[in-house]
Amino acid sequence: MTIFASKTPMRAMLCGTTLLALSACADGFDLDLRGSTGNKFDTTTAAINATQDRPRPDERGVITYPNYQVAVAQRGDTVASVAQRIGADVTDLARYNGLSPETQLRQDEVLALRNPVSNLPTATSGGATSTPGAVDITALAQGAIDSTPVSTSALPAASPAGPEPVRHRVARGETAFTIARLYNVSVRSLADWNGLGKELSVREGQYLLIPVAQGTAEPAPTPLAATTNPGAGSPTPTPPSAVKPLPQETPVVAAAPVVAPPAPVLEKPTKVASEGRMAFPVQGPIIREYAKGKNDGIGIGASAGTSVKSAAAGTVAAITENTDNLPIIVVKHPDNLLTVYANVDNLKVKKGDTVSRGQQLASVRAGSSDFLHFEVREGFDSVDPLPYLQ
Repeated sequence: MTIFASKTPMRAMLCGTTLLALSACADGFDLDLRGSTGNKFDTTTAAINATQDRPRPDERGVITYPNYQVAVAQRGDTVASVAQRIGADVTDLARYNGLSPETQLRQDEVLALRNPVSNLPTATSGGATSTPGAVDITALAQGAIDSTPVSTSALPAASPAGPEPVRHRVARGETAFTIARLYNVSVRSLADWNGLGKELSVREGQYLLIPVAQGTAEPAPTPLAATTNPGAGSPTPTPPSAVKPLPQETPVVAAAPVVAPPAPVLEKPTKVASEGRMAFPVQGPIIREYAKGKNDGIGIGASAGTSVKSAAAGTVAAITENTDNLPIIVVKHPDNLLTVYANVDNLKVKKGDTVSRGQQLASVRAGSSDFLHFEVREGFDSVDPLPYLQ
């Protein structure tokens, strides 16, 4: 996951520099964008909350918080091996996390526990762990002692592992990017806390730990008693009291009926509201939103090889490259509008070509992150593309 945080904003900002070639392609601008901008564009990534490191699990891989526990997978673990190590029911653990008992887990992947497990690992008297198939004389002696009635007391619980993070249950359509943006944390921290793979894939129903911000001394999650089990629904709020009736209201009688003015006679038909709007160049979720001065376009998630289509009819004004030698397509439209398409390959057009709405320009590039960067420009200024899209 470490490759997204540095390259995506850089490519987005480099796409923004192509505006120097957009408003008038015959004004002598340097379409290669090499040295003509005077370093006026800042490629600094927007600041996000710095987060703490995830607490270290115990010897079995269990992290205990005030209101819940999670299990952390080790190298080569399956759901069944984790359940065996922590003493949990394998069927319940697999079903609660939307997996099968044989599912192979990534190292440091987090599994949510429906029921708490013992805070202390199972060991024989004197701290010697029992070995299957071996005759443990100490265990036999301890069994003889245990047969004598004695008074016992409960073992103290292990100390909670610092501030308790919020647990987020992944809903349909959510991605690691949208979840990180929702809680204002970095995707890097979210992946490190939950053992996500380099593709940053999450599944519907998966529980994710939201990294705790640095400097947080006390946990502030929703108390466990105020939550409900998955599928149980939310608690019904107490309705307002209806003992005292509302006061009787007497409507005011109008002095005279309101006469509607005659409809105006239109000489020309009104334009359709959607006329002139643009179409999505690809179909997919918005994984990066527009932010003036920080991200001059939007990121639309799409698999590699997806056809990238022109949002509206126009002329290919420029085809240039960023610092990674990846092509950038600029299409000029009426009313001084321009659209920019980046993170593409397999180009189907060349500079000067006239394109129609929906005509293929290129394909989504295969790389560490499958998406299309799309911008709309009004002359030199970037604007939010969403109001232009249907």
